[in-house]
Amino acid sequence: MSASNSTKEDLMQEQILTAAKGLFQLYGLAKVTMDDVAKAIGKGRSSLYYYYKSKDEIFDAVIMIEIREMLLAMTNAVDRVSGVEQKFRAFFLTKLEVLREKRAFFKMLDVGMDANALSDFNKTKIVHHNLIISQESKLLEALLTEGMEKGEVRYMPVSELEMLIYVLLSCLRGLKRELDLDNDAQRLVSAVDMFTRMAMQGLHK
Repeated sequence: MSASNSTKEDLMQEQILTAAKGLFQLYGLAKVTMDDVAKAIGKGRSSLYYYYKSKDEIFDAVIMIEIREMLLAMTNAVDRVSGVEQKFRAFFLTKLEVLREKRAFFKMLDVGMDANALSDFNKTKIVHHNLIISQESKLLEALLTEGMEKGEVRYMPVSELEMLIYVLLSCLRGLKRELDLDNDAQRLVSAVDMFTRMAMQGLHK
């Protein structure tokens, strides 16, 4: 395949996924059809099948982009600062800020689903959730391992490190739910600062 053909295909896939994301956010996953996506980019439905076999494949691709964007933002934020405490803060704050930015998209996805569709959707959410947790855990593990190697935090065996990461991510999800109800950007920053200090108290030598 030539470079120009590859570029054209990449651009077409980007158009499809951008259009699909916009439709999912407006109408929910259940109401959007392949025809809707095709019309949104000015193409026939058959042209979509060259790239994606179904709406579910398109949705999976859209979600994977959302996940990659979030993880990249968190990784970049962590890399821009030094020291375990600042890296923790960057990780926590960026995750919550990105989720807040994407909230409107995720909030609409299950609108209009019947019981069977909702059951299938929830199974898919679990798969995506586990993928996110796996990637976030790796990032936190690298952050903490670096901190132990530099003597910034006390040494922890693998079992304790894994449990700490599990607790931190679980607490962060709970904090995210509460802040969703609050919708106060300044309170988000204050909450992350407090959470970071609490996490560091248990990590000092």
